[in-house]
Amino acid sequence: MKFMSKDALIKAVKIVGGQSAMARLCGVRQGHVWFWLNRRKGKLPAELALLIEKATHGAVTRHELRPDIFSPP
Repeated sequence: MKFMSKDALIKAVKIVGGQSAMARLCGVRQGHVWFWLNRRKGKLPAELALLIEKATHGAVTRHELRPDIFSPP
């Protein structure tokens, strides 16, 4: 089962302006964002998928970020 789409997270990071900007948006340190992007078992917390979907104005959806939790639209 796929837990997180790394491609979707990369896209979201680019949209918001980088890892530091994503960290500020999510209320975490930049190292957390790096971990989600670079560690094999790094998973974006589900509640942040909703926040990122809103911050990207739907360009990156919660389903793209966490297909293991959220159903397709």
